[in-house]
Amino acid sequence: MANEFPQAMTIAGSDSDGSAGMEADLHTFFVRKVYGMAAVTTCVAGNSYGIHASFTLPTDFIDQEFADIAADFKVRACKTGMLADSTLIKNVVKNYQQYDFGPLVVDPVIMTKHGAQLLEESAFATLREELLPLATVVTPNFFEAEKLTEMTITTDADMETAAAKLQTLGAKNIIIKGRHHDNTQTEVRDFVLLESGKSFWLTEPYINTDRVNGTGDSLSACITAEIAKGATVEAAIRTAKKFVNVAIANQIQVGHKFGPINHWAYQD
Repeated sequence: MANEFPQAMTIAGSDSDGSAGMEADLHTFFVRKVYGMAAVTTCVAGNSYGIHASFTLPTDFIDQEFADIAADFKVRACKTGMLADSTLIKNVVKNYQQYDFGPLVVDPVIMTKHGAQLLEESAFATLREELLPLATVVTPNFFEAEKLTEMTITTDADMETAAAKLQTLGAKNIIIKGRHHDNTQTEVRDFVLLESGKSFWLTEPYINTDRVNGTGDSLSACITAEIAKGATVEAAIRTAKKFVNVAIANQIQVGHKFGPINHWAYQD
């Protein structure tokens, strides 16, 4: 029968160097044995040195992407990546609510891992108020969690409080990625709070490398892929944490500066 094979979708921008965005998501879907498709929102021209141009696709074109995928495929889980502005976020919210694309994993691309803000305030407010409540899983980094919860996180207790606040904003399951930009640290600790109330920490060794492009994209994509295959949210998160850590630890030399992670490294 048609559409028996597990399928997942990314709603994200296309990164021309293949290291992040839609391309990183599709790499992840492929190696996790899920058929991946994409509703492309933005096209970015760049390489390992940086981003040099971008173009946001018209919303009527994005509407057509959603309609065509819904008319032919059975998407069992989907995820969002970088959404450039408030208009685009509202368009994605509208389309996700219109079609059945399964559980939604929201990677709230607001701040870089070093704390630089990527979205203007109006877009941030739209993401927080309209997209976040649709999330089955939300995967903020440390700085995004601070921004979303409007609090400073300095202790483990603060991380736990921030996760609880994200649930009050509507997200069901939370993984807050710990700090990972200090070259003196020895481990990275992420905090998980599930819809059931269960919580736990995930800890992996810190790896000092500049081959980390697409890390957040790939984590959220792996969670999406595992859910599409029928895994529980907890199992999906645990697999994704291991997948990304192994992908960072086993480097590939692609590009001259900030390179991609190795999506082939983790096998189970």
